[in-house]
Amino acid sequence: MGAVTKVLLASICVAFLAAKWTSPRFDADSLKGARVLVTGASTGIGEQMAYHYARFGAQIVITARREKVLQQVVEKCLSLGAQKAFHIAADMANESDPDKVVDYALEKLGGLDYLVLNHIGPSPFSMWKGDVDHTKWLMKVNFFSYIQMAWKALPSLEQNKGSLVVVSSLLGKITSPFVAPYTSTKFALNGFFGSLRHELAMKKSNVSISVCTLGLIDTDSAMEKVRGVTDVQAYPATDAALNIIITGATRQPELFYPWFTYFIAITKDWFPSVTDYIIQNSYNYIP
Repeated sequence: MGAVTKVLLASICVAFLAAKWTSPRFDADSLKGARVLVTGASTGIGEQMAYHYARFGAQIVITARREKVLQQVVEKCLSLGAQKAFHIAADMANESDPDKVVDYALEKLGGLDYLVLNHIGPSPFSMWKGDVDHTKWLMKVNFFSYIQMAWKALPSLEQNKGSLVVVSSLLGKITSPFVAPYTSTKFALNGFFGSLRHELAMKKSNVSISVCTLGLIDTDSAMEKVRGVTDVQAYPATDAALNIIITGATRQPELFYPWFTYFIAITKDWFPSVTDYIIQNSYNYIP
């Protein structure tokens, strides 16, 4: 490793640690009574976020496709201490449902302090076989519904000095095999909400945008896809959920979880051939 590279790596480490040390302290009481809409909240990270918000005493609306599961999550949220908890079943591939969900949350809560966009559509973990229709459908669920809900909620978030929290992925920073449609949606999210953050800042808006870059998380759906295919370590959904909530509450522009995903995202531009080799050889694939 050359001297210049060593200096750059050291500088990035120092900058990363300095950002962690100087970031605002999380005040759990700030979430007591906060009005929160969480999407994709029937399972996985979204479900865990709902439970954390409930423990903090927030008022919550959750949404996903399955009515019965949502009802169970709401009941648990109330038992954990949520001031209010409601659910609405919705399909984000339906063009009217994103607006319907936001309208429901505004009606039930009287406004929004946090909009947490977390839902994703199912996508195969396999080589792409030219299924353009599926890719279009996934973009509708994973991307277009996000920007539709953000636009619908912005007036209320602006009125309440609110926060928009977008759950993305390391696969929105680097490319990887077997997930071409999914990766395309996450790159789109990062690009759109990165640009929107600039625009809101230039307009002196009081709405913060937090984009959360996650590595492999141990949700049931993720583990089912990668089991036997890769030995990459997965990290707990409940911890990822708490970190996302803290990032939104402290109005930080970005989260990288686990922490080393930050360095993976950076090194891909410095050592592209090495990064490509590592990625392609981290899967148990036989042509």
